[in-house]
Amino acid sequence: MIRVTDHIALDETELVEEFVRASGPGGQNVNKVATAVQLRFDVRRSPSLPNDVAIRLMRLAGSRLTTDGVLVITAQRFRTQERNRADARERLIAMIQEAAVRPTPRRPTRPTLASKKRRVDAKKHRGAIKSRRQGRPEE
Repeated sequence: MIRVTDHIALDETELVEEFVRASGPGGQNVNKVATAVQLRFDVRRSPSLPNDVAIRLMRLAGSRLTTDGVLVITAQRFRTQERNRADARERLIAMIQEAAVRPTPRRPTRPTLASKKRRVDAKKHRGAIKSRRQGRPEE
């Protein structure tokens, strides 16, 4: 079990890891060893995620989400499989933790009387400046 938050834990079997060849640095190994990791996590069918968290995660994932609702994270920052694997898992956990935070609802507010007065005074002042320009010949 991978602990994400106090209430959310992922089962290892829900993660599918595929190792592919990475682009970028790697020396002689770059053409021989598959060090990059593609981590796949089925957000839509995951029993570990509450529905509201899954919806927020799908919105957060953006283009990393397939049409089937599978989140794909590619990690190729490091030269070893182990470090890329850990990096991919950390990024998944960070995304789920971000999705787990319930957004605070916006409370509609009304402008104060003082702010309304300041706005009207500023408009009157600006109008007065413009009205004084009238009647002057252009130079």
